[in-house]
Amino acid sequence: MAPRIHSDRLRWWTFVAVTVPAFLLACLGLTHPAELTAASAEWWTTLHILLVPLFPLLGVSHWILLHGRPGIIAWVGRVAAFLYIAFYAVTDHIAGIGNGVVMQRSGASSMSERPEIDWLFDVANDVGGPGTWALALAAVATAIVTVRAGGRRALFGALLLVVSSVYFALAGVHIYWPRGVLTMVAMAVAFGWLALTVPRSGIIGRGTAVVGRASE
Repeated sequence: MAPRIHSDRLRWWTFVAVTVPAFLLACLGLTHPAELTAASAEWWTTLHILLVPLFPLLGVSHWILLHGRPGIIAWVGRVAAFLYIAFYAVTDHIAGIGNGVVMQRSGASSMSERPEIDWLFDVANDVGGPGTWALALAAVATAIVTVRAGGRRALFGALLLVVSSVYFALAGVHIYWPRGVLTMVAMAVAFGWLALTVPRSGIIGRGTAVVGRASE
């Protein structure tokens, strides 16, 4: 009984760890200004500072679900999640914090008065864009690994993770309301579903056997 209780606790801690980041991003997205203006610049800047540690946690959620999983596909997911973390950070650092500071300190009332803001948005999108596709690739890899481990029970979460991640990359919705917020909610549901339906891989407590499938 004790190993089962320990396993259930680990499962719920995993659920919390993989769902909270996307859920918090959705909540903050409700406050994301639709446009960068003199009036919104202060919160625009502060919001993107708050997002600095949160967006990378979407990649970490993949690492958690792939923990202990052997095989090439699992490693593709891990590497893709790392590339997302590395490249997508540029979007918030440049387009978020950088442009917010430029707008505040320049005294401009709109972006049209500061052409360099458009230049920075272009750079952020050019560098951060591949990061979104890396996240989509991580989603495909994680979906394959988790369905192999969890079977049909994992299928809904796996499909939702792929669809939401591909849409995030394809539509460039960030966390803007409504599409970006709903995309983050979908990711949170997908991560949570997989955390609760896919057997953990590896040793989970004293004297407990391996509960994940041994191979890809």
